Amino acid sequence: MARLALDIPGHDDPGRGRRLGVDVGDVRIGVAVSDPDAILATPVETVARATRRKDPDGPDIDRLVELAEEHEVVEIVVGLPIMLDGSFGTSARKAGDVGFRLKRRLGERVEVRYADERMTTVMAQSKLHATGIDVRSGRKVIDQAAAVEILQTWLDTRKRHLAEQANSDSNTHEGSESDTPK
Repeated sequence: MARLALDIPGHDDPGRGRRLGVDVGDVRIGVAVSDPDAILATPVETVARATRRKDPDGPDIDRLVELAEEHEVVEIVVGLPIMLDGSFGTSARKAGDVGFRLKRRLGERVEVRYADERMTTVMAQSKLHATGIDVRSGRKVIDQAAAVEILQTWLDTRKRHLAEQANSDSNTHEGSESDTPK
């Protein structure tokens, strides 16, 4: 498996298309998908975790590949649960293994990115609690909500990055025009 590193939303952006958000846990994998314009993340499903690090791909990886193909995604955002000191622990390595497997199976068709997911499960639980959903009875929903948090944060940051890049390009272009004699 390649060395883990966080990606920057919008950097090497694949353009228009759906994104898949993945929250890897020990028992379940929450999945979310964006619309084709990459504006809004919505929950898809919770996949039972089956594949361990040294195992061959199991039904969980097969299902994630099916979802990526079914939704025709251009990018998969895997949440990395980073330690508070910024290091990658066991959970991040498990999530990285899932991302590696997805990249190996989907190849160049889909970019696999890694995003900081610190506190997404806590935020998801808080939002669900505010809507009246009990945390214990809604564990599968929490995994999907965490995937939504991961993906929506990615989409929002991507949108800001692309807007800043467009403004920068526009300012550079305007500056070069004004320097050109007429």
